[in-house]
Amino acid sequence: MAKWGQGDPRWIVEERADATNVNNWHWTERDATSWSKSKLKEVLVGLVVEGEAGRCEISDLKQVEGEASCNSRKGKLIFFYEWNLRLSWKGTVKESGEKHKGSVEIPNLSEENEVDDTEINVSKKKGDGDVLKDLMRTEGTTKVREALRDYLKALKTEFTLGMILPTKATAGQEPATERKPSGNTVQDSVSPESVEIIGVKIPTVKIHMREIFNSPADELYSIFTTKELVQKFSKCPAVIEAEKGGKLLMFDGCVSGEYAELVPSQRIVLKWRCRSWPDEHYATVALNFKGLSAQTELQLECKGVPVSNEDSTRQCWKKQYFEEIRTLLQQARDNTE
Repeated sequence: MAKWGQGDPRWIVEERADATNVNNWHWTERDATSWSKSKLKEVLVGLVVEGEAGRCEISDLKQVEGEASCNSRKGKLIFFYEWNLRLSWKGTVKESGEKHKGSVEIPNLSEENEVDDTEINVSKKKGDGDVLKDLMRTEGTTKVREALRDYLKALKTEFTLGMILPTKATAGQEPATERKPSGNTVQDSVSPESVEIIGVKIPTVKIHMREIFNSPADELYSIFTTKELVQKFSKCPAVIEAEKGGKLLMFDGCVSGEYAELVPSQRIVLKWRCRSWPDEHYATVALNFKGLSAQTELQLECKGVPVSNEDSTRQCWKKQYFEEIRTLLQQARDNTE
């Protein structure tokens, strides 16, 4: 008799008592269309392109038509996706300050073509400002391709988590977790002792991040606990019940959870998850606010993140939370001047 975690995975009966389709060995299919639409919006909208000519930004995902799915068969994943995308961009000419708008068409993003071979067409509304159109055709096209690669990487990692189920042997293998501080944060790291195993299925990791905000602690705290402010920085409707046990729902349902602890202006603890994570799996997020005169140091600890979602979770907090909150705070300052 084979030892636990060895032998043909069809006969490793650890998922169901009746041994039916253990480890998803037989054909299974998961619809990735709704998830993909949210992910494409996440990686594309807000994309900034800067050059000597000026500055442009992808302002909206105007059209997203198509579908995506992932299938597993005998331990292998097979992806199908076909998208017709239309993006809106806006920009400002550096010398004149003129503002212009245009669009980016991606008529056929599919598994049949490499991202580098995918057609990307840039256009601009009538009038001057061709320097911005040229900027979008060169630097902009490069950045859009990078964003499309990020989408495909996420499709093949975070979305597929759980489709090929690990054995106890593989779940127990701890991946390397040492990280160097990166980005413009005060500290952004993963503790070497932080890899944990949830049950026997999901290897997880603990993320630490620190950010400095030009805001007093009480103001920054309110941005995480006030529905109107959450909706402003997230640019989506939200459910914010800022009390112990209160619900949290953000980014069109991509993030959900509940408030576990609230100490005004000092600390927030959340039960927090991304929609692409395995069902019912939550991380514990602790946000500690440390006042520094007119500034606040925000210390984040996110414990229980699936290892395969570490990078996307870090980017979620950095791009969707911290950078957008900074923009909101700057807009508030500009309005008072």
